[in-house]
Amino acid sequence: MNRALVLLLSLTCGISVGNIYFPQAISPLVATGLGVPVDAAAMVATAVQFGYSIGIFLLVPLGDRVPHRLLITSLLAITGLGLLAAAAAPALPPLVAASALIGTTNVIAPLISPFAAGLAGERRRGAVIGTLLSGSIGGMLLSRAFGGSLGEWLGWRAPYLVSAALVLIVAVVLACALPSTEPPSAQRYPALLGESLRLLRTEPELRRSCFYQAMVFGSFTAVWTGVALLLTSPVYGLGAPAVGALAVVGAATMVCTPIAGRQADRRGPDAVNLVCTIGTITSAALLAVGSFGGAVGLVSLVLGTLVLDVAMQSGMVANQVRIYALRPEARSRLNTAYMTCAYLGGSAGSWLGVRAFAHFGWPGVCGLVVLLSGSALAGLLLSMRRRGAGAAV
Repeated sequence: MNRALVLLLSLTCGISVGNIYFPQAISPLVATGLGVPVDAAAMVATAVQFGYSIGIFLLVPLGDRVPHRLLITSLLAITGLGLLAAAAAPALPPLVAASALIGTTNVIAPLISPFAAGLAGERRRGAVIGTLLSGSIGGMLLSRAFGGSLGEWLGWRAPYLVSAALVLIVAVVLACALPSTEPPSAQRYPALLGESLRLLRTEPELRRSCFYQAMVFGSFTAVWTGVALLLTSPVYGLGAPAVGALAVVGAATMVCTPIAGRQADRRGPDAVNLVCTIGTITSAALLAVGSFGGAVGLVSLVLGTLVLDVAMQSGMVANQVRIYALRPEARSRLNTAYMTCAYLGGSAGSWLGVRAFAHFGWPGVCGLVVLLSGSALAGLLLSMRRRGAGAAV
């Protein structure tokens, strides 16, 4: 696991993850372009998240059975074709269907993470995972800015076309650059799927990680789905590029995740999770001021989304450090269970965020964040208390 390979894999994660998030920034443009309500167009972002959850469950376990080079490059090629289909969609239903396909096959980052964890030494695992996550964060942030700006300039179809070109180019590069590896399992596909469920049932540390990330990631997607509606509403009257510009502020997260990885290696995942869940609740208080509009509201949105981004991504690193230490021979299956739960939480958060905004406005979205992240904090504190009591005995 040399530095050049880590950087290449990090770039690949960024390009792949960007395909999941740029639809959040262009949903108002999709609504205008296809002549549908804004809340209906938001279903495009929800479909991608839901498809991603399905893809994680159905495809990521193959990382323990199929050589990574073949699996990753094949899925990238299919994703590129799905992006081309989305760009050509004549109406909302075909676009939603293509978005679900994109999400399903775009599970490159969850495949790369256990692959890299296996190549890295135990002492570097957290740092390598943090670097890969930095690439994912860069893709997440830049894709929103890229999608909003390019969509405003050339129409909502342009981001899909450019993304398709990037994905297909990366597929060719990885076909030449990825090392050949032997898969650790010879289990048949149905057994691989069943193993992910069995691990979720038998590994309490995996269940803890799944719950924490589902709650915090649900908060994250609720905010980013709702903030596009807030910024383009009469409160601010801004366009889609404003959503992308707000996302770029979170670039500081790219620096924080490697630090979080090193702290998880040194202090343990629980300490990092505790800081992250408290940070998520704090972000809700900052974000709530955004409902007043004006300069003060914009500043609060910038600060709130920055804190939220750092907390969610740093918590992701801590949770993956925890689960990859459980069963080295089943890292893809562990990551399948973990990421499926996380993105089901993200899909639910996106859906609930739209509904909360429709019924209660931006304060409703902020209240939803407190409810979800508060549940994660309560579960973490209870677990830490039990561990402390067990240690005392």
